[in-house]
Amino acid sequence: MKIVDLSRELYHRTPTYPGHSAIIHGMWKTHEESFTDSGNVHGLASMYFAMPDHGGTHIDAPLHFDKRGQSIDQYPLEKCIVPGICIDLRHIAPRIEITPADLEAAVTKSGHPVPKGGTVLLCTGHHERTFPRKEYATENSGVNVKATEWLAKKGVVHFGIDSMRPGPEGKENLLVHKACFELGITHIESLCNLETLLGAGPFTFIGLPMKWRGGTASPIRAVAVFGM
Repeated sequence: MKIVDLSRELYHRTPTYPGHSAIIHGMWKTHEESFTDSGNVHGLASMYFAMPDHGGTHIDAPLHFDKRGQSIDQYPLEKCIVPGICIDLRHIAPRIEITPADLEAAVTKSGHPVPKGGTVLLCTGHHERTFPRKEYATENSGVNVKATEWLAKKGVVHFGIDSMRPGPEGKENLLVHKACFELGITHIESLCNLETLLGAGPFTFIGLPMKWRGGTASPIRAVAVFGM
């Protein structure tokens, strides 16, 4: 079995979506401090973190799209372990909309059909080209509404992308979020290392969210598993 890590590293002040709170990670108590507190018995180090539920590699809950949607603690875990393929969209220029024709051509080139009840990971090369520079927050390509509808008609439960939004920055990205709710699918943002999957064939995608009560999203440890 081979496991490919598709998750961005989290660290203090990791780049986050514009307007969201910062990711904070620091030392709560050192080994030396807790050793003293224990009466010199043993020292246990602890750290703390604070972050938005849309921080790092994460899955959006339907509640993010519409107040009628499921929160992340209610999202079915069966949809978090699914068959997947990765398609190559690195030729799409920054800020350009990815269309159904682009998806169709990329799936055909991959040689593998879209898995019904599974996921499609969109390798745009955006993370590889821009992270962690400021361009990471603005210069991504992304699907338009028609492409989102195309994916839903193929039977996916979600799709993933290597940028911090599914559509290009602006109105189309908001409409893609709206379409996801109406179509009954969701998406995974801020993936990385998707280039490793190109040409490798189908895999099992695993991305389990934390059980945040009422959460609009959750960070996940996203992986592709081959030979499972």
